[in-house]
Amino acid sequence: MKKIKQLLTLSMCLILFISGCGNLNLGTSKQAHKYEEFLVIDVFDVLANFQGIQSGWFAKVVKDKFNMELNIIAPNVAGGRSTLYEVRAAAGNIGDLIICEGERGILQEMVTSGLILDMSEYLRDKSIMRYNIAIDNLNRDIVPAGIYGIPSEVSENSPLTPSEVLELTFGPYLRWDLYATLGYPEMETLEDLLVVLKAMQEINPISENGKPTYGFSFFRDWDQNMMNAAKQPVCFYGYDELGFALVMADGSDYQNIMDDDSMYMRVLKLYYEANQLGLVDPESIHQNYDTVFEKYRNGEVLYSPWPWLGQSAYNIINNRDAGKGFMLADINDMKIHSRGCIPEGNSRIVISIGSQTKDPGRLADFINWLYSPEGIFLNGAMPSGGAAGPEELCWFMGENGPELTDFGKRAFFEEKVLVPDEWGGSYWEDGVSALNYRTVADCELTPAGFPYYYALWDSVMQMQETALEADWRRIMDAHSTKEFLEKNDKMIVAPGSGYTVPPEPNEIWSIRAWCQPIILDFSWRMIFAKDDEHFLSLKREMQDTVYSFGFEKVFEVDLYNAKQLIEARNLAVENYLLNK
Repeated sequence: MKKIKQLLTLSMCLILFISGCGNLNLGTSKQAHKYEEFLVIDVFDVLANFQGIQSGWFAKVVKDKFNMELNIIAPNVAGGRSTLYEVRAAAGNIGDLIICEGERGILQEMVTSGLILDMSEYLRDKSIMRYNIAIDNLNRDIVPAGIYGIPSEVSENSPLTPSEVLELTFGPYLRWDLYATLGYPEMETLEDLLVVLKAMQEINPISENGKPTYGFSFFRDWDQNMMNAAKQPVCFYGYDELGFALVMADGSDYQNIMDDDSMYMRVLKLYYEANQLGLVDPESIHQNYDTVFEKYRNGEVLYSPWPWLGQSAYNIINNRDAGKGFMLADINDMKIHSRGCIPEGNSRIVISIGSQTKDPGRLADFINWLYSPEGIFLNGAMPSGGAAGPEELCWFMGENGPELTDFGKRAFFEEKVLVPDEWGGSYWEDGVSALNYRTVADCELTPAGFPYYYALWDSVMQMQETALEADWRRIMDAHSTKEFLEKNDKMIVAPGSGYTVPPEPNEIWSIRAWCQPIILDFSWRMIFAKDDEHFLSLKREMQDTVYSFGFEKVFEVDLYNAKQLIEARNLAVENYLLNK
């Protein structure tokens, strides 16, 4: 018995020694013991712009750490966003991991239907619970009590602090090199954009790949309550959407998108006039996001409503060195909507675990990792821009702070960079996380006190001035877009809050479901109308049709919710100041 006890003691010491070594190394050996069975995880993700198996370097990280791969199910790609959800919900299995809306009662609906599970026991004592205030806020009214979802974009900053870093989410971004060739013409209003884009098209009618250039190129993937492309310039004037309502960031104005003088109608008229000038890509109606991204990459599009589209695709280092790329242009009367940080977390988009998943503990570990510093670095990396990606591959800690490696510089500032085989192989951009899910605000800091987003690092800001940035900074008298907008009072911050739109009565839900496809169909047709009379007749028919279905009842609900949102924003600011 004494010998047996000695052998058992020796065995336990060996196990503890091996475990201790594993804690020093985040390689595959430790994880392989913890998760012996390989799993393919179905991820239902309303944010994803890719459908299929995650590949490349992010896939390798997930495989090494969790012995699983991610099969992305993307309504944006598959089409029929709400239909796909309803079909899978009816079958009793939306997915193993679910990234979807948390408002309008959807989270409670999934709980009541038994589609998602309570994560409480799996997340107990995990590091993600440092965000307990945001988690409790999301799950506070769910019955039965539990943790059924984790909010996105959690922040430790004030609700009045812009969540964006150097660029805002929205803005009129133009091919700056062509704009410069024209002499940086002044634009008083949004409509002046057409004059400038037409002149840019005339001096650059053919792209680098020999295809025609257009001012605008659209896609349908993100259309929901309204045409997504028509909603974007609305944000240049301080508004954002809530159902069929447009809400000024500070609550000073609310609009019905069906009103003749709404910003939504103004933008549809702008696009119609653009099409009459030959500025709208005729293939727009048949395209998805990936197709449009490639057109930006090839120089076929001259305007971008977001920095993370035009700049990510086209502003590679060779173009920037040549002075070519997308940069923000000024419109005199614009005041761009900026999303404030959300200490309570963004409850509009949440992440949950499906009730039918085979290994909920493993998925809880994965979610916990996504919200960890390493997970934020990796999941938040983009083709260019975003978080800094894997340490050692893309960046390292230098004497004076974080710096990009040579590979990191090529991955973020050049085109089509191959990843070393030991990191997963293939091209960098092919391996970027397809989840498209932000766990924390872009402006958050690591535990060591530096930003996750490499564009804010001193080392990167010192190396970033190419001919493109130098010219833009000279003309705009600012170092970054955010600095220019703040200095010139051209941005308005919508305070961050954890407000979620409540469930709506079946009648309202039904009317909304009838009106949405009508608004989308007519919006697209109005842009491609043959003449003014046709445009106006389509607009009148759209208005008459949706109002005949009871549109005004839905708008009344959306307007009420919009005012509740503003109250929640004001309260979030008050609570933050009280707790400071």
